[in-house]
Amino acid sequence: MHALIPFPDISPELFSISFGGFEFALRWYALAYIAGILIAWKLAVMAVKRPALWPGETAPMSPKHVEDLITWIILGVVLGGRLGFVLFYQPSYYLSHPLEILRIWQGGMAFHGGLLGVVAAAWIFARLNNIPKLQMADLVAHTVAPGLLLGRLANFINGELWGRATNQPWGVAFPGGEAQNCGQPIDELCARHPSQLYEAALEGLVLGALVLYLVYRRRAFLQPGLVVGTFLAGYGLARFIVEFFRQPDAQFISAGNPLGLAWQINGYGLTQGQALSLPMIALGLFFVWRARKHYRTQAVA
Repeated sequence: MHALIPFPDISPELFSISFGGFEFALRWYALAYIAGILIAWKLAVMAVKRPALWPGETAPMSPKHVEDLITWIILGVVLGGRLGFVLFYQPSYYLSHPLEILRIWQGGMAFHGGLLGVVAAAWIFARLNNIPKLQMADLVAHTVAPGLLLGRLANFINGELWGRATNQPWGVAFPGGEAQNCGQPIDELCARHPSQLYEAALEGLVLGALVLYLVYRRRAFLQPGLVVGTFLAGYGLARFIVEFFRQPDAQFISAGNPLGLAWQINGYGLTQGQALSLPMIALGLFFVWRARKHYRTQAVA
C-alpha cells in the first residue's frame, strides 16, 4: 500500500443544540461564510477610509454604503450560487424536482453562479446610488479572497469536493463510500488529491496576497478595473489548474468519459469548471488591458 494521509477526525459541526424536538447546528461551512463576509466588510471599510488610494483622492462610497452593500452581496452570493449550481451542474435533476431548488440547506452552491449573483447585485446597487461601477467592482474584488480561503478549508473539513485518486504521499483518504470507490485493490484505502487545499492556497492565499499587494503597494485602485481584472483572471487560472486534480461531478462521468469532461472532442476537452473559468480569464485580461491602457493615456495627457 502506498503512503497516504488519514483524514483528520474533525466534525463538520462546531456544536449542536437540541430544543423542542429540533436540532440546531453551527457548521464549519456556515462559519466560513459568516467570517468571510465580516472580513470582506472590514477590508472594504478600511479601503474607503483611505481616500489617497482612489482617483482624485475620493473614495467611491462611504462606510455606510459598504454596510448596505453587504446585504446585497449576501443575497447575490446565495441566490446566484444556488441557481448557478442548478443550471451549470444538475439542470435535468432540478427540472424534474423544482421544489428542491429551494432546499439550500442540503448543499449545492456554485462559485461561478455566486460570482454572477454578486456582479448583478453590485451593479444594481451602484446604479441606484450613483457609484462608479468599475471602482465598485475593484472594491468588492479585493475583499473576496479570504472568504474563498475559508470556504475551501470548510470543504476539506466536510470531506467534500475531493480530488482525483493519486499515489502521491500527500494523498488523503477521505471518508465515505464515494470517496473510497476509485478502483483500488480490495482492502486498500483510496487516496485522493486534497484539491480543496490546492484551491485554498491558490485562490485564497496567493491570489489574495497579490490583490492586496496591488491595492496597498502599487495603488491599483487608481486604475479602475485593474483589481477586478486581476481577480477574475487569477481565479479563473487557479480554478482551471486545480480542475486537473479535482474529481468532477458524478453526472459528467461515464464509462466512456472517466475524466468527467463536460466538453470534449475525440477524448480531449474541458471539465465544466474549466469551461466556466475560460470566460473569467478572458474578461479579466480585458479589464487589465483596458485599465492599463486608460492609465497610460491619462499619464501622457
